[in-house]
Amino acid sequence: MQTIAITGKGGTGKTTFASLLVKHLSTENGAILAVDADPNSNLDARLGLHVQQTIGDLREDLLKESFPAGVAKSELIEYQIRLALVEGDTFDLIAMGRPEGPGCYCYINNVLRDVLDRLSVNYDYVVIDNEAGMEHLSRRTTRDVDVLFIMSDVTALGITTASRIKKLSEDLNLVVGKTYLVLNEVKNSVPDGIMSQIRQQQLDLIGAIPTDALIEEYALGGRSLFELPKDSAAFNAVREIAERSVAP
Repeated sequence: MQTIAITGKGGTGKTTFASLLVKHLSTENGAILAVDADPNSNLDARLGLHVQQTIGDLREDLLKESFPAGVAKSELIEYQIRLALVEGDTFDLIAMGRPEGPGCYCYINNVLRDVLDRLSVNYDYVVIDNEAGMEHLSRRTTRDVDVLFIMSDVTALGITTASRIKKLSEDLNLVVGKTYLVLNEVKNSVPDGIMSQIRQQQLDLIGAIPTDALIEEYALGGRSLFELPKDSAAFNAVREIAERSVAP
């Protein structure tokens, strides 16, 4: 099982990249679990599914209810998580969400993490659309990561932010196999000044996704990116990035 996480500052195309990566991996005949770990994202809509309950909702409910005698908490939580799992034709999806109320979630977070660990081993790929700052990674809701993709736009600020995110993952002592930079919305080519900054920040650029009018068209129309044609420039770029970085 490979865990693939996508992060970056807001507006860099994390959800689009995650969706296209799931679309590509779904052709590899492997079982895929997509994890929406960004409360502000719309991964379900991009994948053509609808999430009705998040793990954050589950956390709130568990704090309010009493557990029936003779039933292990972990068993009940695992049952609830499986109910929250949305099944697609070629992948499954679960949304982490965020708890809204006050109180300590430490115990429930630990149980959720353990249950998600057990759930994840049933899949060949776990693709996590993470929020900026890697909050879920830092809370250890998700443990080891085989491939971490840091998304950035083609700006000096974007590269600086990507470098800070990479440093954060190192400071948190996260177990990450490979960390790659992905540039999004690239017009024509990457400017020399940006390439120089990438080298100075010691970032490993794995690929650049070109501007693709179809992405915006599908987003405006509320259409799933799974409907994108195979000749989509953005999809082909993501496919090439995956083939260079994600083991089959």
